Amino acid sequence: LSTYASRCIDNELLMLLRSKKKSSREVSLFEPIGTDKEGNEINLLDIIEHEQEDVTEQMELCDNIKKMAGLLDKVLTDREREIIFLRYGLATGKEVTQREIGELLHISRSYVSRIEKKALQKLREEFGQG
Repeated sequence: LSTYASRCIDNELLMLLRSKKKSSREVSLFEPIGTDKEGNEINLLDIIEHEQEDVTEQMELCDNIKKMAGLLDKVLTDREREIIFLRYGLATGKEVTQREIGELLHISRSYVSRIEKKALQKLREEFGQG
């Protein structure tokens, strides 16, 4: 009896393994496939899911950028404009620290900070009015 039973158990296990092998090629969109930089689990759906771009938001963003570019010349002094351009990398794409700007313009870092704060406040106020 034990010989027969062990043979039946072996056959059942083989059949189970073969059926699992066939379904192992199936992929679930919700099955975890790894982790992101913060350690959160990600699944296939996270990767292939793509949000539709809102055209009106894109148009509004473009309008706001044009408006802000016009305000930079209209509202700011030359020194304020230079500091904002350097600080946020508007001309080169490379942001510069307040300390580096201070060294470049031969002024203190705290003075750069005050000028930057004042310039941003001017832009904020003028942007809100228009």
